Order: sequence, then C-alpha cells, then structure tokens
Amino acid sequence: HLGEYSIAINRHIPCPQRNQSSLSEFLLLGLSDRAEQRQLLFVSFLCMYLLGVLGNLLIVLAIGSDPHLHTPMYFLLSNLSAVDACFLSTTVPKMLCNIQTHSRSVSFSGCLAQMYFFMLFVILDNFLLTGMAYDRFVAICHPLHYSAIMNPRVCALLVGVPWIVVSLISLLHTLLVFHLSFCSNNEIFHFFCEISHILKLSCSDTLPNEILLYFFVVVLAAVPFIGILVSYSRIISTILKIPSVGGRWKAFSTCGSHLSVVFLFYGTGLGVYFSPGSSQGSRRGSTASVMYTVVTPMLNPFIYSLRNKDMKRALMKLCHRKTLASQKL
Repeated sequence: HLGEYSIAINRHIPCPQRNQSSLSEFLLLGLSDRAEQRQLLFVSFLCMYLLGVLGNLLIVLAIGSDPHLHTPMYFLLSNLSAVDACFLSTTVPKMLCNIQTHSRSVSFSGCLAQMYFFMLFVILDNFLLTGMAYDRFVAICHPLHYSAIMNPRVCALLVGVPWIVVSLISLLHTLLVFHLSFCSNNEIFHFFCEISHILKLSCSDTLPNEILLYFFVVVLAAVPFIGILVSYSRIISTILKIPSVGGRWKAFSTCGSHLSVVFLFYGTGLGVYFSPGSSQGSRRGSTASVMYTVVTPMLNPFIYSLRNKDMKRALMKLCHRKTLASQKL
C-alpha cells in the first residue's frame, strides 16, 4: 500500500530533477527474466513473425496479381493484410533484437515511435474489420445494389479516411506524452512501449492524457465494434429468411472467415484489457497481450486462405508463376 501511495503522489507532483529531456531510454522488461527461456522465446517469436509477415504479404500479392479478386471485399482484405504485416513489424523485431543482444533498453524517441505506430495499426485493424462487415452486410442484405453501393469511391473512403484520422489521433497522443516529465523509474513491464504503461511511469499530471485516451478508446474501438454487431445482426436476420438450407449455408459461409478474425481480434483484446491482472505492474498482462498483438495478425492470412476457395486458387496461381519464373532463370 505504501508503494501504491507513493506512485499516486509521484504522478501528480512534478519532478524537477529529471524530465523528458534527461531521460534517454526506457527498459522493456519483456516476457521473462529467466536466461533459459530467452532462446525459446527468440525462436518462437521469430517463427511467428516470419509466418505472419510472409503470410500477409502473400495475401496482398495474390489479390493484386489476380484480376478476379479485384473486388471491394478483397480490396479491404489486402489492406487488412498489409496493416497486419506492419502491426507485427512494430513490436516483434525490437523484442527479438533485445533478446539476442541481452539488452532491455529502448531509446525515448524509439519508444514514442513504437507507441505511435502501435496505436496507428491496432486502430486501423478496427476500422478495416468494420469496413469488411459493412461490405458483407451490403452483399447479403442488398445484393442487387452491391455494385452501386460498394463503388470504388466508397472503398477508397473506407480505407483513406481511417488512415488520415487515426494518423492524426496517434500523433496527438504521442505529442502529449512527449511533453510529460519522467522521474527515476523507467521500467516497462511489457515487451513493447504501450501508452498506458508509459503514462504510469510519468511523475507529471497525466489526467488530460488519460481522459483523451479513454475518450478515443470509446470512439475508435467501441463504435466500430458496435457497427460490426449491428451489421451481423442484420446479416443473420436476412440469412434466416432464406427458405433453403443450402442457400442459408452458402450466404453464411461468405462471412465465416471474417467472423473468425473478428472473434479472435476482439476476444483476445478484450480479454487482455479486462482481465484482473492487466492493470498491475506484472508480466501477466504482457503475456496475454501476445495473443492479439502477435498471434492474431499471424493467423489472419491462414484463416482467410484456408476457408476461401478464391484465395486458395489465387495463391496457387501466384506460386505457379513464381515457380515458372525461377525455372526460366
């Protein structure tokens, strides 16, 4: 209790001796202190990173090279895969580097950059999943007007507007953190720089940062999730009205991959932030967050490719072309 009391005092009393100009680095304590687990962690995360990045890039290449997949649904999927590849590259390479070099440090500017890109890509995932839910809603509930509603202009807005809005919001949070003061404690109980963990280390008044953070969490996370729920409630209602069992199954199967990704992304994310140990200064929250920061973007390309005949065909064509090109060389 005395430790919590002192932390509460420090967060609201400025520290005149050390601030953001004198604090040169943070220490990422990672997932484990045990030396015998370091090599296992390195190999495991390296495999997940390579599988995730290569899998997502293959999805992007397959969609771009197959004219039959130049549709709104696959346009949104290619953007989701590109964002997931960037999402993985925001956190995992630094952790792998720290494990291999037996270092825990990350520079102050590097930490802010990682925080910025993490917020950018995780919120973009929310909006892209919402856009894909809207696409499925239009395709199933308004099939005759699908081409007119999901035109190239609407698709560009579904991707372009979130990029602009989320980039500005992430920049705003980063600039606000940059002006905070930090005292002697620079240990982050995580494997990457997450904004909530950084705010806990500040000895400035972080109330404005926290109010703004919670406001945007509600607006940029809860609202898209509600949009997904509303879209699928209408989709399910429309599917149940289809007279034939085969017709209902065919309509629902077009949403299966997207629903799997939605449950995986939101289920793991909500599990992390609403679990009892998520707000404590321990590694339990960081271990659980591996699910939505690493495992989910790694599994997305497999979910979409294994459950989708068009994606399987496009991937086979892409691999066949690459094989022929290598044989000619």
